[in-house]
Amino acid sequence: MWRVRRELAVFKILGALVCAGLGVFWWFGGDVRGVILAVPATLLVGAMGLRDLLVPVRLAADTDGITVVHGFAGRRHVPWESIWDVKVDVRRRWGLRSEMLEIDTGDYLHIFSPHELGTSPTEVAAALRRRGT
Repeated sequence: MWRVRRELAVFKILGALVCAGLGVFWWFGGDVRGVILAVPATLLVGAMGLRDLLVPVRLAADTDGITVVHGFAGRRHVPWESIWDVKVDVRRRWGLRSEMLEIDTGDYLHIFSPHELGTSPTEVAAALRRRGT
């Protein structure tokens, strides 16, 4: 079972509260442009934090297959025989290395970042390959 780290969810909720506080501050200060920036930022960061709290487990594997988060908070079970490929996409840009786990089921491509998994996508891919065979 791979999940979002709790600290990351708390950080997002705190970020949403800061954006809301700035929006209120700018509202009473008469800065309409600040409010226009603060409201969408509050909603976006708050929604991301709420998703992390409601659905912390992004990927789980068992003997029957895997369960992935689908949409905002839905879940989808995928049997092992429906998984076409599990791979890690590694990119290098501006001296930084990023990894994304890709699970191809034919109909859908499920993509997970290290932040969603709470660990390295390379480790998760290896574990899924071991369990799926």
